[in-house]
Amino acid sequence: MARYTGPTCRLCRREKIKLFLKGAKCDSPKCPVEKRPYPPGEHGRDRMRQGSEYMSQLREKQKARRIYGVLEVQFRNLYEEANRQSGITGENLLRLLELRLDNICYRARWASSRSQARQMVSHGNVLVNGRRVTIASFRTKPGDVISVDTPAREQIVIRQNLDLLDRSLPSWLEAEDNGYKVNVRIVPVREQIDTDVKEQLIVELYSK
Repeated sequence: MARYTGPTCRLCRREKIKLFLKGAKCDSPKCPVEKRPYPPGEHGRDRMRQGSEYMSQLREKQKARRIYGVLEVQFRNLYEEANRQSGITGENLLRLLELRLDNICYRARWASSRSQARQMVSHGNVLVNGRRVTIASFRTKPGDVISVDTPAREQIVIRQNLDLLDRSLPSWLEAEDNGYKVNVRIVPVREQIDTDVKEQLIVELYSK
């Protein structure tokens, strides 16, 4: 499985905003964005000035890609699929990203970050409709039941996340079995997706 393996906090500093990629660390005083709120590198402070229209579009695309932990080729393929669907392309793109299995695990509060959720899926701790799925990009659909495998429910990390994470379950998901199981009720609409992304800028970038 291809994935980013570099410094995680560097991505947040490059976008000059918290992307919440490190779980609890993002809410602590140790967060590098709090201490150094400027892009990384020798000329990081110089990048604080206002950029061009293209730069705004590029940064928005990079921010969305990094929030969901998707590589460039995967993100482009998702955009092309969203563009073929009826409706607003930007909203279609966010729906496809939200319906990924790793994002479902993150939204269900089984993981403190999407990277932790991907690890959880790849280790075989997640079931979809009773069958084990180890592909983080697996696309769920309305009616699917996603649950934590029985042995994994004893893991301290998962239990602590369910008990301590101050994150509400989105309305398009429904929790059961003390939170260890969620149902995908509907395909989410834009108002139900709290990701701070201006998707129209991404569409404008890829439309050039």
